Amino acid sequence: MTYELTAGSLANLRLVDKPLPPPAPGEVSVAVKAIGLNFADVFAIWGLYGATPPGTFTPGLEYAGYITAVGEGVTGIAVGDAIMGVTRFGAYTSALNIDRRYVLPLPQGWSMAEGAAYLVQVLTAYYGLVNLGQLQAGQTVLVHSAAGGVGTFAGRIARQLGAYTIGTIGHEDKVAYLQREGYDGWIVRNKRTFRTDLQRALGGRELNLIMECIGGKIFSVGFEALAPMGRSIVYGAARYGSVGNRPNYPRLLWQYLTRPKIDPQNLPEINKSVMGFNLIWLYERAELMHDVLGELAALDVGRPFVGHRFAFADLPEAIRTFQGGKTVGKVVVEV
Repeated sequence: MTYELTAGSLANLRLVDKPLPPPAPGEVSVAVKAIGLNFADVFAIWGLYGATPPGTFTPGLEYAGYITAVGEGVTGIAVGDAIMGVTRFGAYTSALNIDRRYVLPLPQGWSMAEGAAYLVQVLTAYYGLVNLGQLQAGQTVLVHSAAGGVGTFAGRIARQLGAYTIGTIGHEDKVAYLQREGYDGWIVRNKRTFRTDLQRALGGRELNLIMECIGGKIFSVGFEALAPMGRSIVYGAARYGSVGNRPNYPRLLWQYLTRPKIDPQNLPEINKSVMGFNLIWLYERAELMHDVLGELAALDVGRPFVGHRFAFADLPEAIRTFQGGKTVGKVVVEV
């Protein structure tokens, strides 16, 4: 069974019975047992994501399950193995075929839900902080949406590397989660007070790196606060999200017209950088992706936190809950 739709509205999502062909050479077949939700899924469903496939497609970027068949030439993996994986769309399903390079062994003792909550988040956090951000011990990093999947791992990775971490959240009831995670400071985001809240949280420290996924005034205030050589790593745009089957187009238009604008000719004067990152770029470079995972193995980033679980039949409701911005940790759909 597979969820399919034509981009434009969540209401288009339909569950269809679609037989799975045998795996091609170099592929494996997977019985999917858990699916991780991401904001990229929502924007793809709405048709606002540039990488959205044309026509009818199956959303979803990450999953966990069991190997049910291996194609010609596949080695190092066998039928019955528990795995976790990533895909360029296609994870909202009970079974899929995938290039063997994009599946990894499920760590010992992990649940399928934890496996489906790991790869997209940890790869985004690490690549943003280390490969792009060049984070160093003693620096200060600001992590937006710190109680989400990427935010959880970004905080853990930054602290492992000796950084001071400040997390931002949209709701007061998420503070306890940041405290348990070990964030050094936190801010409940409010556009009117964010400038003073950020200065208070910094406490005189320089701000060296931002994991940016909000946009708008929050982006502008953070960028202004960056110290020389500071970097803002943009990996999302939650500002454009809303609850509903379709985007709020008048609101989107207003947000687009009022979006922050950076003058590139001014960047040498202020000595700061804005860098963008899309995980699909890393997905298409499988060797680099495995290099990053190898570097991650040297850190103790722990297990993902699965905060919300839904049944496969309730996947549309899981997406609506995720859209609401009140979730903590990862939202996972179990098959």
